[in-house]
Amino acid sequence: MKNTILILLVSLISLTACSKENSDTNNGLVRVVFDPGSLKFISNSLNPKKETMSALYGNKKALESLSKESRTPEAGAVMKLVTWKYHDNPQYIGGTITGELVSIETIQADHLGKISYDIKNDQSESSAPDKEKRIQYFMSYRPVSRP
Repeated sequence: MKNTILILLVSLISLTACSKENSDTNNGLVRVVFDPGSLKFISNSLNPKKETMSALYGNKKALESLSKESRTPEAGAVMKLVTWKYHDNPQYIGGTITGELVSIETIQADHLGKISYDIKNDQSESSAPDKEKRIQYFMSYRPVSRP
């Protein structure tokens, strides 16, 4: 008799726990995953005022340029700075996750050393960023050290 009551009680608890609907919503937030292709992760940054986080990707020449702390990218360097809005992580208290993609900035130095700058974004900004300032900003990144 005790075993039957125990089995019924466990079954009742199991069935009521499974019937709860998941009311967790993403509040309309969409996470975007960026595919860097052949580029490798170099460094990242966080801007708490704008609530954005950025990741810098680049090829071997870009990594060499940033490691030497040069002021301009070496010939053949390709760098992409990907910026997302960040949001609180609903699964972990105090954590943040990437959200909407804000922009993808690209800097390329051709074999002659000519540097081109391009930005792709969905934000409507009244003024285009200053190319020289953005290149200097890219070059201010220091590669993360890996063990």
